[in-house]
Amino acid sequence: MTQEDAKELTQEVTGEATEARQFLISPGPHLWKGLSVSRIMYLVVYALLLPAGAGVYFFGQRALSVMGVSIGAAILTEYICKKMRGQPFIMDGSAIVTGLLLALVLPPTLPLWMVAIGSVFAIAIVKEAFGGLGHNIFNPALAARAFMSVSFPMEMTTWVKPMGFGADAVTCATPLSGTSMWQPFDPSVYRALFLGNTAGSIGETSALLILIGGAFLLACGIINWRIPAIYIGVVALIALGFGEDPLFHILAGGLMLGAFFMATDYVTSPLTNRGKIIFSVALGLLTMIIRRFAGMPEGVCYSILFMNAITPLIDRYTKLKPYGLVKKVAGGS
Repeated sequence: MTQEDAKELTQEVTGEATEARQFLISPGPHLWKGLSVSRIMYLVVYALLLPAGAGVYFFGQRALSVMGVSIGAAILTEYICKKMRGQPFIMDGSAIVTGLLLALVLPPTLPLWMVAIGSVFAIAIVKEAFGGLGHNIFNPALAARAFMSVSFPMEMTTWVKPMGFGADAVTCATPLSGTSMWQPFDPSVYRALFLGNTAGSIGETSALLILIGGAFLLACGIINWRIPAIYIGVVALIALGFGEDPLFHILAGGLMLGAFFMATDYVTSPLTNRGKIIFSVALGLLTMIIRRFAGMPEGVCYSILFMNAITPLIDRYTKLKPYGLVKKVAGGS
């Protein structure tokens, strides 16, 4: 074999070895449990079908229309945004989750054109403007709800009694409103709050079905138990400290839906278990502060959004030390 032949053979072997040693560089986590993004999203959708079904049962065809418009506008907006950014549109289910979550935190009588505006805002401004799935700072559905509360304050605070199909809507106060909040114990009130036969947002009224959906996500390993358990527990403890009924605070309003389906969002919640504990305790404190001392009866939406903004700071100070890292001592070798 000549020297030139040996050189060519060495280049071929080296090239093949280099090609075989190619690595995929990406952010953690690097352990794959067999769950793709689309599978996770559709499992969340399946879990949300329970409170969504309760919303349709109690609020009728109108609730179904709100959900349809919200989901449709979310999918269409994401498709347009992807095309404008020159990126492929992948039906991974994230737009469906955003649209459905937004619909579930809206009043059933909200005009459909307002629903569409909120859904467009959630996808185009809160999600895609920051880079798409995995890059948004805030929970898109809750950010859109906050935007709509400022833009349409009257419509976003008009509540109706459960009416079913074909019934006329009758306006009334929600259980957390000032007119019905601190009344003596009444078993019928708690039964209505647990089952969902009460005024409120489309998907926030049935604590039972939200619990079943949350248990399904926990059983599938989709969400971490620390966030909903600690969040709800802190709210209950603070309510006891104020001398108020903790069960009422847990069942009324959007606490259950927020704790299981929104505070647990992968992108906007801390990465470490210690960070999740800090995050959840702060959520409970903020929720009760807003409920007791602010000018609004509910505090779940704004407490989660505020803690979404703090999540990067929590991650920074609770990040784990890389395995094998030894801190260099000053003056050492």
